[in-house]
Amino acid sequence: MSIFGIFTNAGKNTLIIRVVLRPKLEYYPSSQYINAVLYLLTLMCELDNVKSVKFVDLQKQHEPIINDLKAAATRVIESGQYIGGNEVKSFEKEMAEYFGVPEVCSCGCATSGLTTTLKCLGVGPGDEVITTVHTAIPTAEAVTLAGGTIVFCDVESGGYNLDVDKIESLITDKTKVLMPVHLYGEPVDMDKIMALAEKYNLKVLEDCAQAQGASWKGKKLGTIGDAAVFSFFPSKNLGGFGDGGAAMAKDPEVMKNIRMYSNHGRTKKYWHEIQGTNSRLDAIQAALLRICLPHLDKWNAGRRKAAAKYKELLADIPEVEIIPREKDGAEHVYHVFVVVVKNRDGLMEYLKANGIGVGLHYPHSLNVLPAFEFMGKGEGHFPNAEHACSNMLSLPMSPVLEEDEVSYVCDTIKAFYSK
Repeated sequence: MSIFGIFTNAGKNTLIIRVVLRPKLEYYPSSQYINAVLYLLTLMCELDNVKSVKFVDLQKQHEPIINDLKAAATRVIESGQYIGGNEVKSFEKEMAEYFGVPEVCSCGCATSGLTTTLKCLGVGPGDEVITTVHTAIPTAEAVTLAGGTIVFCDVESGGYNLDVDKIESLITDKTKVLMPVHLYGEPVDMDKIMALAEKYNLKVLEDCAQAQGASWKGKKLGTIGDAAVFSFFPSKNLGGFGDGGAAMAKDPEVMKNIRMYSNHGRTKKYWHEIQGTNSRLDAIQAALLRICLPHLDKWNAGRRKAAAKYKELLADIPEVEIIPREKDGAEHVYHVFVVVVKNRDGLMEYLKANGIGVGLHYPHSLNVLPAFEFMGKGEGHFPNAEHACSNMLSLPMSPVLEEDEVSYVCDTIKAFYSK
């Protein structure tokens, strides 16, 4: 007889080994057979204890509302209204009520929302926009698409957001807009941002793509500056089921222009005041987001709870640095949970090998990418951001991340550094 261990997937966390006996001409002593079976059984028990933690678990997050989501999607399909219509209008109204603002304009994605809003704030050729060098590319991409000039600012030492204290030295007579990014869900110091804007007569556009529901000194992010843009990318705090975004502005005229520009520059059917673009939120996305929006605060509370557990369990690991500490007045909503670690690449592979999903947000600061070579601000110009990008690691985070999952992640990190 020959013995084969066959590994089969039996669910989320379990592997089963089936012992298959196949006749052969050779003779095997019974003791050898018994030892082999015992070995396989031992291995099976060990594998049965293997855990896995997803980096983001959207299925689990949506499971309690899945029937409502299905009903909303069906409602749109049966309505025959797939572009605009009541679902989009209702979602915009409900989002405006959540933020306490008069109006919200949904759009096809945050990238187009940022581009459109910058244009409607008056950005064009020769106008400079100051923003962080450490962000996803759409932030900077939008400046170029709007016709403006990007001016990068380094991040604060011991943090991930732009260093507000370095902004003033970057302001020139060409500066038009300050664009803080509330990265990872952490509020930028908006008191200092608004003070600079008032001093130099600048507009402020908040990039809230990762910060839906976060607040600064009791005010929702997005309601403090002149305008704001949000993303509904599926993994965001308020995530949709495809691309999507929204913009809002304090000035009614700017708001009117954002809505007009996002819909081919028209004010009514076949009447176009300007040349615009096609950046509309699909009705089916709006319907699904209407189901999700009432859960946003609860989901953010789940993220904050998971972050607090991470901080507690990682505090005694010297190789792991948890930054930043939450500033006074800031309510962080932890779109992702990022730590600075030693031997980042080694730890990342070890976590993956132990069934733990991880990410890099982001592996490179924007200045070192080929897309921004034209700026002449390559490696070495933004040391804080470049250091962070070389050493940071994003750990699993979602509203439904359980304490035992956080414990498993932290225990695995401890095991790596104890080797």
